[in-house]
Amino acid sequence: MWWLLFILVLLLLAFEVPRARLRYVLSQAFPLPYSKILRKNLPEYSKMPTDLQMQLKRRIRQFLFQKTFVGCGGLIITDEIKVTIAGRACMLLLNRSSEVYPKLTHILVYPSAFVAPRTQMLNGGVVTHTNQGLSGESWSDGRVILAWDQIIHHPANIGHGQDVVMHEFAHQLDSESGSTNGAPLLPDAEAYRRWSQVMEVEYTKLLHAREHHHATVIDPYGATNPAEFFAVTTEAFFKKSTELAVHHPALYEQLRSYYQVEPRDWS
Repeated sequence: MWWLLFILVLLLLAFEVPRARLRYVLSQAFPLPYSKILRKNLPEYSKMPTDLQMQLKRRIRQFLFQKTFVGCGGLIITDEIKVTIAGRACMLLLNRSSEVYPKLTHILVYPSAFVAPRTQMLNGGVVTHTNQGLSGESWSDGRVILAWDQIIHHPANIGHGQDVVMHEFAHQLDSESGSTNGAPLLPDAEAYRRWSQVMEVEYTKLLHAREHHHATVIDPYGATNPAEFFAVTTEAFFKKSTELAVHHPALYEQLRSYYQVEPRDWS
């Protein structure tokens, strides 16, 4: 009996201690240097209403408490790196009751684009091995990999409305449904039906635009597969909200319903 009681106490402590520590962290004032980083590196932050700013700061504190940052390729992890990445990732969680990326444990950050090995099966069963330069990757084993210079300095962030952090963390949301297939976790079958209906039409339009080299608000890379389509439309929703709403109103409304924010108000 005593050993059973001992095990129960250990289990209770293992469950309650992290929750108590999190409550303590969330009760502390948001550090002023962190706010300065947000104003510097998240243009949307200063234009958000106060309630969204408060939500974002609370999510960031939880993100920083629960996730581990690892510097790769000689990069030293700083508060600027952590707060900037956490801020952009947590913008996808505002006004929603979801957890803070519950399956994610580590964020690996390289100073610049990193090389990842790739294996491809060609016709006739020939297997090729190549190296591919990447600015970000989302893994299903609890890791996101990012290139810092693609986050903070890359001209595509401004010129084309791209955001590698939002892109990779959209993949994390996508995977919460159990499969990274372009359909994140939704409340019921009717929500999935509406999602599929809108996304299929818009995905087909993007395939046609890419095939005929037509200019589009949505990054043509989204035509790769439905998972990439969800990731690039997430970027467009937050970074090119007005253009997306004008040219793809049904898609915009679907994403607005999912993300529960109106980025046109602070774009």
